[in-house]
Amino acid sequence: MTTFDAGEFELERVREHVWELPRTGEMRVPARVLASESLLEEISDDKTLEQLRNTTHLPGITNYAICMPDGHQGYGFPVGGVGAMDAETGCISPGAVGYDINCGVRMMKTNLTYEDVQGRERELVDSLFANVPSGLGGGGVVESGIDTVEAVLERGVDWALEHDYAVESDLTHCEDEGVRAGADASLVSQKAKDRGKNQLGSLGSGNHFLEVQRVTDVYDDAVADAFGLREDQIVVLIHCGSRGLGHQTCNDYLRKIEQHHQGLLSQLPDKELAAAPAGSQLAAEYYGAMNAAINFAWVNRQLIMHRTRRVFERVFDRDREAMEMDLLYDVAHNIAKKETHTIDADGTERELYVHRKGATRAFPAGHPEVPAAYRDVGQPVIIPGSMGAGSYVLRGGERSMDLTFGSTAHGAGRLMSRTRAKNEYWGGDVRDELERDQQIFVKAQSGATVAEEAPGVYKDVDEVVRVSDELGIGDKVARTFPVCNIKG
Repeated sequence: MTTFDAGEFELERVREHVWELPRTGEMRVPARVLASESLLEEISDDKTLEQLRNTTHLPGITNYAICMPDGHQGYGFPVGGVGAMDAETGCISPGAVGYDINCGVRMMKTNLTYEDVQGRERELVDSLFANVPSGLGGGGVVESGIDTVEAVLERGVDWALEHDYAVESDLTHCEDEGVRAGADASLVSQKAKDRGKNQLGSLGSGNHFLEVQRVTDVYDDAVADAFGLREDQIVVLIHCGSRGLGHQTCNDYLRKIEQHHQGLLSQLPDKELAAAPAGSQLAAEYYGAMNAAINFAWVNRQLIMHRTRRVFERVFDRDREAMEMDLLYDVAHNIAKKETHTIDADGTERELYVHRKGATRAFPAGHPEVPAAYRDVGQPVIIPGSMGAGSYVLRGGERSMDLTFGSTAHGAGRLMSRTRAKNEYWGGDVRDELERDQQIFVKAQSGATVAEEAPGVYKDVDEVVRVSDELGIGDKVARTFPVCNIKG
């Protein structure tokens, strides 16, 4: 197949798993979808391709707008989208980052095996659910006032280290060592701080989760060894973001952009792509506020990991050091970062605002921004599947810098809306089937949450990862499988 007919859109096959929507009309660059034919069929079922085309209208967008294999319809900018805008002549777009700033994942290792956990799954899932706050609204691991929130916004995981919620290795195994330079708490509104002050250390709701997993497969022994992974090992995966604080921050700056940059907004096909021109005061303010919200999200996941360590200590009656409960990596997948990339054929480097919305940074071996512990093998990439399927650990691929501005997918990607999912699934049935048929123990605030997150509402994560691996943007290292899962 050399072309793919998606109704209004006809995509041209550039090479295996790379499909291009040619530049036409007001498009500034072409758009590309990285997918197999089966994934492309699913991607073309909603408004993903329309949203991807719309992103090509953003000022300063470079090379092409990109949709990852797990792509699906989002708010303005498609989930699974990557867009790199020139940091001098382009723009930065809150809609291209998303409302949940620094939604991301972290994986913690242990030296426990699946045999150590078997027979204790119910005790473990109940204790995690009781001790890790989840669901809508307030409730967190720490009681915090505005002063604490502002310190977290400015200092990130370094604040958690000072207050004994982290150890040194947690920082060195986190993207950016858990703190964004240029974060400015004064640029985050009081309303956002008020929303966040009672949510530090909480999962929230929707697709956010804490999942105990076992490593079922290792594909690259040398890299898995460098990551500290082995078959039958128990690991913990945490997926959440900046809670109400990040949501309010995005909303605040979208409204400000609508007020102050109506001229740019009027040139865009979708107001949800609202962007501030690079070099403008509002662009600088949003970047400072976004970086602060990124810090908040890293501390949020850190506090959840801290509480998880305490739960494991009680359930297994040994301290976390004895269980070697160490952070493998924490990586964001809703973020915009100033990065330098080689763009032109002559090797010219340019500073870009790289927007990753539902996409994971995937820098290859040798890149200076990969943590020293992993620089020889490449950055760890964590791709969760549904609670009834495997998740994956990858490493940044050698072709990621050329093809995707150093990015790959962030998960399986939704196939079905939450409303449709609740009409098609009954949460209690999903929970019971997972326990009976796959020995996966699930606990959530409501049956509706389980229904919304039923395995059938997601794409095939194995296929998503296969495409990433074959393209060379994220290489398979290991696969994990759920043991127990808590959700809001």
